[in-house]
Amino acid sequence: MDPIQAVKPLEQQFENPPKKYPSYLDTNELSSRARIVCEMLARVYPGEVETGLSTLGMNLEPEVVEEIIKFSYGYPETVVMFFKWVGSRQKHSPLMWNLIVDLLGKNKMFDQMWEAIRSMKQEGVLSLTTFVSVFGSYCEVGKFSEAVMTFDLMKIYGVEPDVVAVNSLLSAICRDETQTAKAYEFFEKVKTRISPDGDTYAILFEGWEKERDVARAKTLFGEMVVNVGWSSKYTSAYDAFLTTLVNASQIDEALNFLQVMKGKKCLPGLKFFSNALDSLVQKNDSVNALSLWDTMMTGELTPTLTMYNTMIGLLCNNDEIANAFQFLDNMPYRGVFADSVTYNVVFRCLIKNKKVKEAGKFFTEMIKNEQPPTPANCSDAMSLFFDHDDPEMAYEVWAYVKEEGVTPVEDSANALLVGLASLGRLSEFRRNFEKFLKGTVKIYESTMEKLKIACQREGKKACELYDDLDRKWRYS
Repeated sequence: MDPIQAVKPLEQQFENPPKKYPSYLDTNELSSRARIVCEMLARVYPGEVETGLSTLGMNLEPEVVEEIIKFSYGYPETVVMFFKWVGSRQKHSPLMWNLIVDLLGKNKMFDQMWEAIRSMKQEGVLSLTTFVSVFGSYCEVGKFSEAVMTFDLMKIYGVEPDVVAVNSLLSAICRDETQTAKAYEFFEKVKTRISPDGDTYAILFEGWEKERDVARAKTLFGEMVVNVGWSSKYTSAYDAFLTTLVNASQIDEALNFLQVMKGKKCLPGLKFFSNALDSLVQKNDSVNALSLWDTMMTGELTPTLTMYNTMIGLLCNNDEIANAFQFLDNMPYRGVFADSVTYNVVFRCLIKNKKVKEAGKFFTEMIKNEQPPTPANCSDAMSLFFDHDDPEMAYEVWAYVKEEGVTPVEDSANALLVGLASLGRLSEFRRNFEKFLKGTVKIYESTMEKLKIACQREGKKACELYDDLDRKWRYS
């Protein structure tokens, strides 16, 4: 039976251009014969398709036909004629039929799509896959009632609707971030006939998460526990539910639910833990963050590098250096390796807390591990080392800045001048000062003020040197 009625001329095919789907132009994996036919379908009028195919003189196996349809969604009218031509020479495979139904639906050719479905019923090749495609095509263009009607027609067409069909329709509806209520309305109607599973609830939770509807998410969670109980397989449902709470700034309640789940040995996924950690960082709550992390570690989850950096940053912000180092040391055991962000967060904390020896050792470790310190950390570390009688370490940092071409260099260069002056190393101070003046390194006014105070402490000779350099600085 021919499912195809009249077709439009080529120039009318794109009055309402379809959503872009993969084209033969987008892939290198297309067989040579399929590519030739795709190119022909893209350039001819529908009425010329049969002539073009006859001219090519090819025998097309089902796999090649499937390739051609899959990569020609942008040319629905000519593909329809190609499908008709193939059908006059060989039996369509189930995949061919499903592809043509999908192509017609995605191009909003719904009448012809249903003609094809009726033909599939007669051929005995209809399946759930066919209807899932129809759900998606209708929902993409906002025809949600038609999608639900399609679900109701499945049994008439010989395909028994089951929970997979329910979930497929719910998922199609919920792709629109404002239609979760419509999905829930369908769920309420069908749940007495077809028992939901964990995926059913996960889809709805993800919908309420997008819409930030905490009240409905809580109601649904209570219903889920009653209907399907607890299971470690429901990770995505727990994840979406708790993330909804976090996104609504109900982090404390989310943590309470998490403890209940932990007692049931049912944990959410990494998405929730990442979002919850970000929320706790905003509250600067390292106590609950550590508890959250410990709970996450009881599951088979591997935190990302970003999560490690977030946690280490929170600990450093609260001056919990020992805990930060413990996290840093444990990272490799989880297959996660620190980057320059990790190292710089810890280095900054050591500098801020004036941990001179620890900062010196850590700087050496950073360089050894090829994790470059930031320009700001370099200059602040130099100031710390000069201020706490470790000029050798300050010089090591300065040597690194010069050798590696760290930019901008101004902060470190100014820290060097202040440090040398405070130590009374006037010849080195003068040599570097004049070099900076001749070069492109800017000497700050605040640096000159600090230099003046330092030189005054050193006595008359130092003051005379300062006056000379100050004149050069002002006229440079």
